[in-house]
Amino acid sequence: MREVAFLKKNTEKWKSFEVLLKAPGSESADTIADLYVKISNDLAYAQSNYPDSKTTQYLNDLAIKAHNTLYKNKRADLHTIVRFWTHDIPEIFSRRQTELLVSFLVFSIAITIGATSSFLEDNFARSFLGDRYINMTIENIEKGDPLAVYKDEYAMNMFLGITINNIRVSFIAFIAGLITSLGTGLILFNNGIMVGAFLQFFAKYTLLKEALLVVFIHGTLELSAIVIAGAAGFVVGNSFLFPGTLSRYEAFLKGVKEGMKMVVALVPIFILAGFLESFVTRYTEMPAWLSLTIIIGSAAFIIYYFIYLPNKIRILKNHHEQLHTS
Repeated sequence: MREVAFLKKNTEKWKSFEVLLKAPGSESADTIADLYVKISNDLAYAQSNYPDSKTTQYLNDLAIKAHNTLYKNKRADLHTIVRFWTHDIPEIFSRRQTELLVSFLVFSIAITIGATSSFLEDNFARSFLGDRYINMTIENIEKGDPLAVYKDEYAMNMFLGITINNIRVSFIAFIAGLITSLGTGLILFNNGIMVGAFLQFFAKYTLLKEALLVVFIHGTLELSAIVIAGAAGFVVGNSFLFPGTLSRYEAFLKGVKEGMKMVVALVPIFILAGFLESFVTRYTEMPAWLSLTIIIGSAAFIIYYFIYLPNKIRILKNHHEQLHTS
């Protein structure tokens, strides 16, 4: 490629990069890193084809500035950690609301199917929840303590076991995306049917209200996290199926990177859900107002952090881009 054509093709990209370097806090480190890789590739091409030109010198200077911007504050200080949770994660979700909605719909449909199937077929719940759990719960119902299962273990052992299992489930939903989105969809579907069968089982004994008030103390966070992990899996699967303007390999790597961050964001939520299930849910006779306060507070946090804040960031970003282009 002639140097004039090379300049014409890439000048706008380089100018955009210069703007970012003048205000490095305006974009995430990932955005700058992606552009840095592109600049480095352009520099390597220029060095091979126009070694003594001003273009090569310009790209070399630009790459040095980018490198310094990226790595001078690479240490994980408090500011970096705070930015990760308050900006980077919501910014990723601002682009992934479609996957989040699809995950929610798949999970909700599966819950409906599970509840309906359990209503129509008495043994359906046993096939998904297992004879041991069903028999134990029936025995607890007959004793007048239907949710005694949450009191059976030492709280700390229960907390560790539940938290590790919940994190494992979320990573399975994410990793299933490597088999394309269908794998994640199957994981969501299976878990949703189990939830539906569980709810209908208690409804059969006219205990649905009691079950919801107790189980959703931790279940609000736990089930929301499964949906979010499903969205992460869809990000991975869709990145391979629909690469857009990127190569399939580049799109897949980007999807895996974003999906992994989405799952990492769930770890504190699973820890909190495990804490609630182990140390709070066991008090099955707590006042309804207290139970509802925890449930509504948990739901409000999920909606704010994973829906409201990302959409606010997206709207502000679109407004900023409109001002920049006008």
